[in-house]
Amino acid sequence: MMFKPVMLWTDVLIFVLLAVILMFTVYVRRHAHLRAPWRGVMRSPTGLASAMVLAVFVVVGLLDSIHYRPALPLQPGQSVQYGVEVLSVLDSLLSDLRTHTEKTYSAPLATHLYAKETTILADGRAIRIYPRLKYGGAQLADPRLGWAADIRMRVALGSVKGLVLAGVLLLLPLLWRTLRLRVALAQARQQLAARALPWRALVFILMVLAVSGCVMLELAAGYHVFGTDKVGQDVLFSTLKSIRTGLVIGTLTTLVMLPFALLLGIMAGYFRGWVDDAIQYLYTTLNSIPGVLLIAAAVLIMQIYIEAHPDVFDTAAARTDFRLLFLCLILGVTSWTGLCRLLRGETLKLRELEYIQAATAFGVSDWRIITRHILPNLQHLVLISVVMDFSGLVLAEAVLSYVGVGVDPAMHSWGNMINSARLEMAREPVVWWQLSAAFVFMFALVLAANLFADSVRDAFDPRGKRA
Repeated sequence: MMFKPVMLWTDVLIFVLLAVILMFTVYVRRHAHLRAPWRGVMRSPTGLASAMVLAVFVVVGLLDSIHYRPALPLQPGQSVQYGVEVLSVLDSLLSDLRTHTEKTYSAPLATHLYAKETTILADGRAIRIYPRLKYGGAQLADPRLGWAADIRMRVALGSVKGLVLAGVLLLLPLLWRTLRLRVALAQARQQLAARALPWRALVFILMVLAVSGCVMLELAAGYHVFGTDKVGQDVLFSTLKSIRTGLVIGTLTTLVMLPFALLLGIMAGYFRGWVDDAIQYLYTTLNSIPGVLLIAAAVLIMQIYIEAHPDVFDTAAARTDFRLLFLCLILGVTSWTGLCRLLRGETLKLRELEYIQAATAFGVSDWRIITRHILPNLQHLVLISVVMDFSGLVLAEAVLSYVGVGVDPAMHSWGNMINSARLEMAREPVVWWQLSAAFVFMFALVLAANLFADSVRDAFDPRGKRA
């Protein structure tokens, strides 16, 4: 084989989560009362637009979660050997961005290095100039004459490709419906138009995403769109690789947090008495411990374990992935208290309702009451809280990596990019593009998550919308 598949711990959890989401989607589609709120989310222009932006981030994250080790060049008489470097499908798709490294800093879309270097001329004179980049703008014979025209040409070509791509994506549902229902094209178009979807928002956001992506790809084929960092690595590549880290922190932490919050919150509100007192004491004590100190202590213990057991991790990717997984675990253990308190209060209210009192009087078991009556009435709160907490967890990773207790420094993440850009802001001239790239992508993800959370809250809790 030309490659050897590699499954990291976070890869397994990501695809398990994806399978659960797919099963939940199938389950929702079969029940009208569950399908109606989600239709409300998709009929909201804000909800639909933010969902499409999140889908782009998720696709990039999934492509970066399929890992493998490439085969080394085969020598005569030897069996196939595989390299120690673990790559992903995203690395293969962006192989030029990954391998086209420069000597050091270069500005966005630049053709020369950002700092002057001493060059010895043929006559022996030493002068200081801005050297040409090895890859950025290498197709230009004279950057002073052809740079602006080449940029305009690539932007125009990318825009045309983006518009064509958006048109194809808009036609696919129409063609699929025509073939599936075996109706005329005009009739299929009328049926789709009759659906209460925000078509203007759909077309607009699809065109924006398609044009932006195609323009960026066209520019990346000849330039470093967001410049390069201190070691000459393309900043756009680092930013795209950081998407997976943010998604893993936001989603896997929720898997750890949710069982604690659900179990303890419902138990405290339903059983009350000493159970309620013990659970309140537990999360009050946990809240009194500074979160950053607890996370720093846990990460330090984990780092000592990794250094003491190097034989457990066969690759550097396995070590960085284990630290990421452990960070998700410690964030989940320390962030369940807010949702637990919310579920406790709602359970205290629900257990006093007439139908639950009647079930208790008829001798229905506590377990059955909790699973059939309490838990279904808490699902909207759980869903809203999980979606809203996602953006907070993404920002938490950036803050923790900035203070040095986040993900491994060798892993691509927005927090590490911001941390490395801290010293770059103090130099002259200022290297601003690495911080700006991390900020723009993190801002887009967090904003889309917050807007989607608002749409989910309005759809699942209409009382709050009317208020």
